Amino acid sequence: MTMSPERLATTVAAHAADKKASDIVVLDLREVAGYTDFFVIVSGTSDRQAKAIHDGIHLGLKKQEGLLPRRVEGVREARWILMDYLDVVVHVFTPETRDFYRLESLWGDVPRRDLDPVELLAELPDAARVAG
Repeated sequence: MTMSPERLATTVAAHAADKKASDIVVLDLREVAGYTDFFVIVSGTSDRQAKAIHDGIHLGLKKQEGLLPRRVEGVREARWILMDYLDVVVHVFTPETRDFYRLESLWGDVPRRDLDPVELLAELPDAARVAG
């Protein structure tokens, strides 16, 4: 059974929270974009943490759901990592890069959910958490 786009967005956010991501936001683009349903936007404190968040999402979805992204960009520099899961596009930023591009402002009219990392962690079964 495939996961709904809403559930996938929440699961991505939970894996990001498991790697200490901050400012976790889900933007609902279903009414305005034809190429995806949701953006999940998160921040890491540094390029190393951004890479760790990417790794946590990638490994968590691969292990838990058998899902791999269609494409990934930006891992080498790790200031803005884009992970395309088709229905959900993930943006992992360093704070400076997120402030510079202001992605949420570009999509200011769409429904937005700011998610609490503690609540998100409750979404992940212990077995789904990636060690490290």
